[in-house]
Order: sequence, then C-alpha cells, then structure tokens
Amino acid sequence: MRKYLVAGASLAALAMAGSAHAQFVNGGFESGDFTGWEQGGGNWHGGAYPVPNDPAYYPGAPVNAITSAGFDPLTNNNLSTVYNGLHSARVNNSVNDYSVSVIRQTVTNYQDPTIAFAYAAVLQSSHGPTDSDAFIIQLTDLTTNSTLFTVNINSATVNSAFHQGAGNWFYTDWTPESINVTQGHDYELALLANDCPYGGHAGYAYLDGFGAVVPPPGGAPEPATWAMLIAGFGLAGTAMRRRRAALAA
Repeated sequence: MRKYLVAGASLAALAMAGSAHAQFVNGGFESGDFTGWEQGGGNWHGGAYPVPNDPAYYPGAPVNAITSAGFDPLTNNNLSTVYNGLHSARVNNSVNDYSVSVIRQTVTNYQDPTIAFAYAAVLQSSHGPTDSDAFIIQLTDLTTNSTLFTVNINSATVNSAFHQGAGNWFYTDWTPESINVTQGHDYELALLANDCPYGGHAGYAYLDGFGAVVPPPGGAPEPATWAMLIAGFGLAGTAMRRRRAALAA
C-alpha cells in the first residue's frame, strides 16, 4: 500500500505541475463557466463573412453556453456534447436569428511545443459558400502575426466529414487537433459560429480540451481533475493506514 501511495502522490504532483505549466486558463471548461475566455457576438445580415477575431464582436452579445455531459438531440443523440471531462463550450445555438457568437483566449510567452484542442460542429443546411451558417476556428501566432491553423466550414460545403442529423441538420464527429508552435511566442485561439444572414438557418460548434496535449476522448478526467482524484486517493490511503495503526494499538 505504501508503494501505491508514493506513486499516487508523485503522479498528482506531476499532473498539477503540467497543468500549471500549460499556461491556459480553464482550457477544458471544467470550472463550469467561461473563466479565462473572452466572449463576444453580434449579428450578420450579409456582406463579408464573419471572422472570429473581428474586434467588432468584442465586446458583444454572445449566445454561448457551457454544456454538461450528454448527447446533442439535433444529431439524433449520436454526438456527445463533451469531448473530455464534465463540460465543454457551445458557441452559438440552434435558434436561426442572424446571430454570430465568438470565443477566444490568448496565452503569452507560451512554453510548450504544441497547442491542442478538440471541436465539433452542428450546422443546418442552408445556402451557398458565401451566405450559409458556419463555424470557423483560427489559431494565430501573435508574435509573428501569422495564422498557424484555420478551419472554415459552412453548411454549403457539407462533405464526408459530416453526418446526417435530425431533419436538415448535419454534424461532425469530435475532431482533435495538435499544432506545433514556437515556444516563447504569444498565441490566440478563436472560434466563431454563425447563422445564415437571412434568419432562416442556424449553426453552432463545440470546443473542448484547449491545452498543451489533446486529452483522451470520453469520460476520462482532464489533467486537473485527474490530479484531484489521485490526491483524493492518497488522502484515502493515508486515512486507511492510520485506522489500521489505531486498531493494531
């Protein structure tokens, strides 16, 4: 038992150190809110396609939400609303009311070699490539002012990555990404989801696991949660050892 307790304490220390080193705040949304994230929003009635880092949306009126573990009904309950842990962020919603919602986080002097996250989208079939509901993810190196990664998919470009959901809704599976980055630079991850500009079709996306390493899918705890579980195990083991000692006395 002593060997396991020492190992548990060591794992807890490593997990906590890794979480602190990652420099992200609430990357998995496990605090149950948007702590560490900047939100914004607005409306789109046509013209140039919305972009996630447009300063016109910050501050704004987002229609975002923190989700709990479950399944999205518009995907015929096939898509989990959480990639890992207990929560994720849902950007925009299923109401077709011209809305644009955005979320972003900036990290400075980043010290890990990769930036990772997972996303999924639920889009209602609508119009063409320039006037449909969509989701866009963008990772920007602020030090060099360059875009390192971008995903821009709307309901007019539905392809093999999408599955048929309820009615005219389509959805993607959770997609994990890991992007190599330059240590010591500043970075911004931003996600946008928008309705079509005519108020007839909606779209939204999920984001989870923003950090240095893509977490495993499913209900496995994220690093901070894992650290707390291991610490709890260590405390329980200590209590058991004390109880045995008391009985022996």
